[in-house]
Amino acid sequence: MANASGLLVIERILRDRQGIWQQVVEDRALNRLTGQMLVSSVVALACYGAVLGSFHSVLMALTSAVKLPLLFLVTLAICLPTLYLFNLVFGARLSVRQSLALVMVALTVTAMLAVAFAPIALFFLITAPDYGFFKLLNVAILALSALVGLRFLTGGMRVLNENGLLAPEKPAVAPATPAEAPATPALTPAATPANGSGGTTTLTAPAPAPAPAPVQAAPVVPPGYMLTPIGHHPRPVRPPKESQPTPPSMTLLYVWILLFGFVGTQLAWTLRPFFGSPGMKFSLYRDIDGNFYAEILRTLADLF
Repeated sequence: MANASGLLVIERILRDRQGIWQQVVEDRALNRLTGQMLVSSVVALACYGAVLGSFHSVLMALTSAVKLPLLFLVTLAICLPTLYLFNLVFGARLSVRQSLALVMVALTVTAMLAVAFAPIALFFLITAPDYGFFKLLNVAILALSALVGLRFLTGGMRVLNENGLLAPEKPAVAPATPAEAPATPALTPAATPANGSGGTTTLTAPAPAPAPAPVQAAPVVPPGYMLTPIGHHPRPVRPPKESQPTPPSMTLLYVWILLFGFVGTQLAWTLRPFFGSPGMKFSLYRDIDGNFYAEILRTLADLF
């Protein structure tokens, strides 16, 4: 499973996501992994783009198959430097390869989930060929797929945080000074004989203090248990978890996700059409007027 290549990389991401995160943490063979995810994402988005454009014509299906992967890749190219610089400013120790691989995991999951919804979109295209409904259905599919992909992104950032890659490197701690040697007992001269006869003075150590009476030790209680009377089962007590402060990189990740969404929707409005309005001739691009959100609200008003 670790050597899965090509389109099978999505299976490894879904089955062995911890192995993927560990590979990103270790910065191991990320060029190959990123290339596999790039190929699988482009193929999946091209297939789904063909489904979008098939509402209008074959020519629109071909152009949408090119423009949908282009939409995601250009959005990634615009927003990735911001994510990388955010991490550098707040002390994160991620390389460009690690940042790119992390975002490509989210993009791959989004693309594969979108292409998994393609049969449903084709079903409604055949049975209910309504332009407004078909457009809203596919916008909802892409939004749901993107939310799941972004959840993978936040999960990967949490793993990197647990491994200390989102915080600055801690300075080395100075070695502790050796403990002072215990003081030697003082020596006192021995008493001289009372008759005054000459004798040598000897040095004797003071008598040691009597040892304190032994104190009965308290019973050892395993951590998480309470002393209970006989006949009662001990009830484990969970120690309170230490709250870990949220690093600034995690907070800025959510800001970056909003930025990615705004850039992506505006770029999608610039690259339209993807569906092709019925009754209109084929065109590669449209005039830039209005915005994506106004169009969605207008479609909802026309549908209901």
